[in-house]
Amino acid sequence: MAVPEETDVIRVRATTKSRRSTLGAAWVALALTAAACGGGAGGGDAGGEAKGTIRIDGSSTVAPLSEAAAELFQEENPGVRVTVGTSGTGGGFEKFCAGETDISDASRAIETDEIQACKTKGIEFEELTVALDGLSVVVNPGNGWAKCLTVAQLAKIWGPESTAKNWREIDPGFPDVALELFGAGTDSGTFDYFTAAVNGEEGSSRTDYNATEDDNVTVNGVTGTKGGLGYLGLSYVEQNKGKVKGVEIDGGSGCVSPTTATVQDGTYQPLGRPLFIYVNAAALERPEVVDFLDFYIANSSAIAEQALFVPLTAEQKAEATAKIEALTGA
Repeated sequence: MAVPEETDVIRVRATTKSRRSTLGAAWVALALTAAACGGGAGGGDAGGEAKGTIRIDGSSTVAPLSEAAAELFQEENPGVRVTVGTSGTGGGFEKFCAGETDISDASRAIETDEIQACKTKGIEFEELTVALDGLSVVVNPGNGWAKCLTVAQLAKIWGPESTAKNWREIDPGFPDVALELFGAGTDSGTFDYFTAAVNGEEGSSRTDYNATEDDNVTVNGVTGTKGGLGYLGLSYVEQNKGKVKGVEIDGGSGCVSPTTATVQDGTYQPLGRPLFIYVNAAALERPEVVDFLDFYIANSSAIAEQALFVPLTAEQKAEATAKIEALTGA
């Protein structure tokens, strides 16, 4: 496994660069929103009274959200340095449960073995939902046959025993076109979520596909292959219109397109998902961490929209706000 890289939010890894590039024009509007919301519950303010370093690592899917929150927060709190790494959800939890980070970005819920690893090291934590996302199955724009795929067809393609190499093997009505697959690497929370949703068991997947931790590689692969098929976050489909197109998914109640609305209302199943951050409970003793969390949730809707994610519903945002208030005694 490559050594994960921790960066200041000023520097951007390739896995998030294209999504981050859409944020630049939005900083002013977001900053105005942030200013209206105040400096947070922990005592920091725009004058920079809060000081310290907040260490974040984990999911490359969630990273653009945390990077956006970090950059805006640091504008108001120049005494605080926030670093964001992208080790993947699993790699992030390894660091988090070893006490190396304060916050772990995750595109899936923490698992039993990870909870035990944290417990062994005496790490207690809290979970917060910060946005919603939909995993999209994408095909080449020239693919006019796979407009909707059932979960059973996806399992036929991606199942651990699958040897399908041609679209006609998936459905006799499909053309005789070679099937080439692209998808998330095994360290990715996207891989975990997709395999559990489609194949019924996390990590259960055929291995003869083009695996990557960089969703842009999947986009480029499907774009350049007529029979290409891949899966990635909904935001990448919206950001790459014309290069790839999202396939409607039939989870048992008919074909549903991957859109913000269908993810938010819960009809895009089984590939709609929440996105999380996990906070080391000990870090909540530090004012700069409390301020950052308060800021993150207060501005979550604007950040999610500009980062091409799906914002929390009003009810979900209220629940997250109430949870922070309960944890910090605000």
